[in-house]
Amino acid sequence: MQQSAVRFGILSRGPRLFSTRRLVDEGRARGLDVRVVDPLLLTLGVTDDDLQVTLRGHPIHFDAVLPRIGYSITRHGVAVLRHFERQGVACVNSSQAVLRSRDKLHATQALSRHGIAMPKTVYVRDPRDIDSAIQRVGGGSVVVKVTEGTQGNGVILCHNPPEARRIVEAMLRTGVNVIIQQYIRESHGTDVRMLVVGDEVVAAMRRRSRGDEFRSNYHLNGTVEQFSPPDEYVRTALDAARILGLNVAGVDLLDGRDGPLLLEVNSSPGLQGIEEASKVNVASKIIEYVIESAHFSPTNLEPLMRSRKGHGVLRLPIPTSAGVIGKSLEVMFSDFENMPTFALVRHDSLIWLPPPDTLIEGGDELLCFGPLRSLRAYLSNLLTEKAMGMVSIDPGFGQDIRNLM
Repeated sequence: MQQSAVRFGILSRGPRLFSTRRLVDEGRARGLDVRVVDPLLLTLGVTDDDLQVTLRGHPIHFDAVLPRIGYSITRHGVAVLRHFERQGVACVNSSQAVLRSRDKLHATQALSRHGIAMPKTVYVRDPRDIDSAIQRVGGGSVVVKVTEGTQGNGVILCHNPPEARRIVEAMLRTGVNVIIQQYIRESHGTDVRMLVVGDEVVAAMRRRSRGDEFRSNYHLNGTVEQFSPPDEYVRTALDAARILGLNVAGVDLLDGRDGPLLLEVNSSPGLQGIEEASKVNVASKIIEYVIESAHFSPTNLEPLMRSRKGHGVLRLPIPTSAGVIGKSLEVMFSDFENMPTFALVRHDSLIWLPPPDTLIEGGDELLCFGPLRSLRAYLSNLLTEKAMGMVSIDPGFGQDIRNLM
């Protein structure tokens, strides 16, 4: 019996945009049943036994969905994505991944935690902190940004501290969230865009600004050219997309003195400039990924871990001075009813179901699952009775486990 075509939905308000048309053409060429849907026209229904997405009163059904959602409709677009996720639809980029990438501060926090090199960044809320923030990122010229924006919008190069102060004060008065960032002089007017699909950098280009414009975005009349990325650039791009949970991403890098610096990660990258510069059929690469992943829906583990009453996850960092270093998990939890450690994070790598004889090292993080009340009590007793010096017991995941896999 002939297998039915994959029903592929593209969430986009611009069906005539170059990137959307390329994806539609490549999808149909590969036999997909492609449909472009404006997310603002979708109605989300929740009943006792059903989740429905309807368009003009009629239910719509997809096997896979690719979000190409503009910043201005992020909130509604993410709600639509979340609905599809709960229907079991394979979403190329998840709702949480889109949210993480859209908030520059959130993305910076997540990426810096994993050692991704970036320009120095300070988030400012109080005008009294502006001067110190400018000095913390290097003084002199700085870049001022709103925390949510794309294609160079809301990004201003300030040539001296007084100019920066005036602009930041004005932005704060309008109620927007502002970050002040180090100006990378050696990368003025140029950056590198890497296009990540799955676990591969499929294309890359260098972008250059025109005239006095320091932003190199293609949509700001910047020029593009082919770029063969060094291994360090490839690793940084793949790590950044993975940490944010994006399966399709445009990763922008600056040329720092000591290697690439991550500038931004875009969850809805444009295809025109990079296909033109690289001569790579990027749209086809994305469609190939859609076909491969159409019947697999990523799972958010945290709600599953909390579905059993009274149970949850505790994250336990092990400081280098802890008394249990060199001891096994079995010894550490010898007086607990069951071995609660279901994962161990070591050097940014994840070890699932570590064997009981696994020896604990300084800097490890234990992810423990069990009855929260007794688990907290047991760990508190260890802290007191065995003087382990453990700190920061956190009743949440603390990070998306998927990012470590």
